[in-house]
Amino acid sequence: MLKRVIFLIPVLLLLFTLLPFAVLSQITAPKYSNEFLNLGIGGRALGMGNVQVGIADDANAGYWNPAGLLQVKNKYNLALMHSELFAGIVKNDFAAFALPLDTNSILGFSLIRSGVDDIADTRRLKNHEYGYYQYDSIRFFSVADYAFLISYARRSNLIKGLRVGANAKIIYRNVGVFATAWGFGLDAGAQLQRQNWQFGFMARDITTTFNAWSHNPDEMKYTQLLVDSTAGLPKNTIEITLPRLILGVARTIPLPKNLLLLLAADLDFTFDGKRNVLLKTNLFSLDPKVAFELSYNRLVFLRAGINNLQQIKEFNGQETWQFQPNFGVGVATNGLKLDLALSKIADNANVSSIMVSLGYAFD
Repeated sequence: MLKRVIFLIPVLLLLFTLLPFAVLSQITAPKYSNEFLNLGIGGRALGMGNVQVGIADDANAGYWNPAGLLQVKNKYNLALMHSELFAGIVKNDFAAFALPLDTNSILGFSLIRSGVDDIADTRRLKNHEYGYYQYDSIRFFSVADYAFLISYARRSNLIKGLRVGANAKIIYRNVGVFATAWGFGLDAGAQLQRQNWQFGFMARDITTTFNAWSHNPDEMKYTQLLVDSTAGLPKNTIEITLPRLILGVARTIPLPKNLLLLLAADLDFTFDGKRNVLLKTNLFSLDPKVAFELSYNRLVFLRAGINNLQQIKEFNGQETWQFQPNFGVGVATNGLKLDLALSKIADNANVSSIMVSLGYAFD
């Protein structure tokens, strides 16, 4: 009981802190809100096209499905990741730590940062009074998104093989000196093991995650003066992230010579309007993902996955289906895991994004 009270205290404090913003601000529910939380983390997951809801089994599970934290093999689990997207423009970093509370429950902490750094602010480059350029007036800023997740998972006493979990997440978004946002949301997940079959369920933003945006009027006003704009200054708003539902299924197939094949698939349901995915209706959009993982003696891993299935209109007017291929390799020994993933963001991209993650489990 005491553990539950301790867990709820920061949640309630944050709700009461942000409640006035919700009352006094305009509320919007844009599509693709908080998309940095959907980029994916971990070399294993990214090499499998983000197929993880039913199979997440280490400290990274706090992000993918908190119920998976109960599958960790050691007492303490640490995970770190660094990835660079779009030829290194976007830096995506992740750190997580998990530890057991007792034999049937576990607690996890995760930190995510995704951002673009060293953006040049040249608004004050030209001296309008004397007409010359002041290069020492150039300043640099970052556009970065942060999320801190507290995860809790517990085994069910009612159904054998059932694990349930939940996340409480705090979000901070920063656009240089121009605007900042604080947000809060909840996730819930479950995993079910049936012999060689694994099933997963993940409901993200079940309470609708919101960001309370606050703009810097002095900086925004100065920008408007430079472009001679007659539009009004942006107002503080509440940005809502609608719920997302992900269902996962996987099967493990033993093969000769100490080989093990894992086949997995996720079905990603969104409810924020029609998206360019395989199935789109007025009620929901469905984005399927499939992947496999081949391991030798659970020591060396080879992975591949397909996601982001989209219909693209070519220059000749014809529409074709395209997808994002992902590949990965990994090694694991003595509690240490090293995973590498390679992903091609766009079909016509000349470069691929490389993701590297490290995990360590110990007693």
